[in-house]
Amino acid sequence: MPAPARNAFIDHLRVLTTGLVILHHTAIAYGGSGGWYWREQPNASSHLLLLFNATNQSWFMGFFFLLAGYYTPRSFDRKGPRAYLGDRFIRLGLPLAAYYFVLHPLTVALAYPIAGQSFGLRWWNLTKEHEFGPGPLWFAEALLIFALAYAAWRRWGPGPARDLAEWPSHRALLLGALGAGLASFLVRFAVPVGHNVFSLQLGYFPPYILLFAFGCLAARSALLERVSYPLARPWLMTSIFSFVGLLVMAAKPAGQGSFDGGWNLNAAFYALWDPLIGWGITLGLLWFFRTRLAGTNPFADALARRAFGAYIVHPPVVVALCLLARGWTAAPLLKFTVVGALACAASFAVASVLLLVPGVKKVI
Repeated sequence: MPAPARNAFIDHLRVLTTGLVILHHTAIAYGGSGGWYWREQPNASSHLLLLFNATNQSWFMGFFFLLAGYYTPRSFDRKGPRAYLGDRFIRLGLPLAAYYFVLHPLTVALAYPIAGQSFGLRWWNLTKEHEFGPGPLWFAEALLIFALAYAAWRRWGPGPARDLAEWPSHRALLLGALGAGLASFLVRFAVPVGHNVFSLQLGYFPPYILLFAFGCLAARSALLERVSYPLARPWLMTSIFSFVGLLVMAAKPAGQGSFDGGWNLNAAFYALWDPLIGWGITLGLLWFFRTRLAGTNPFADALARRAFGAYIVHPPVVVALCLLARGWTAAPLLKFTVVGALACAASFAVASVLLLVPGVKKVI
């Protein structure tokens, strides 16, 4: 079969996932769990938002890595190694640099104003102080590393990997999930969840690496366009049972061990839980979107075109809207719902404006 072309249902799913990233970071501000620029509520103070963040984390970034791998062989074959890497450095490296040197200090300036100092001056001072960072664009940093690794494999590897003609068996998928979970458990001894190495949370990376590699192997057979209900069904059930298991463990943790890493049952559970629930959500959504949301329309196409731009600009948008809503005396869940919806709309709107800037369309 030919390599996969852009597919409407995958683009629709990419829009959903981008929206969830924006909601994920908004949730942290209102009592979810994770690192973020600004909080109104203490970390993990809302059980519902904590569960929302944990469930998102189990699959949505892995899905982005799966898609990145899925479109890599086709791009590499069409362009050749030099042009492929050049394209990656433009489409990933330039947004990473823009965020690192411009948007990160801008977002910090928004989040931490100083009395008597204008926003512009605060932003300039942070820039002079080298207050830089990739923020959510760590994803672009990781993809650049993966692109270099793929090009090196194609150049110096033992030979082209054998493409997958069919989906692996449920047994193979289970072994992959357990293997990724075990690798995460071991990595988190050295790099617990929440700790970065060159801005990358390596404790989450074993499933990312596996999914990127699987995407590369699945590309020429277009396997993502062939997810059936019989394939997805047992994994959807696994996700449901895994979610219930998280509820039980959150209510009554096994001992005093940290979920973030270490030699304890809580850390082992969380490391294995991630891919087990993530596989089911990913397969279920691929099946559902392929069978129910495969049509095209101008609005959905426009959102898909702006998804990466919205991903890039959403941190300052989320922080600015949270600060505007700070004086609103409403329940945190209500504020999350309203501010999150506005942040999604505003991020895509800002991306639309960016696309009007000459040259930006060639990058994002």
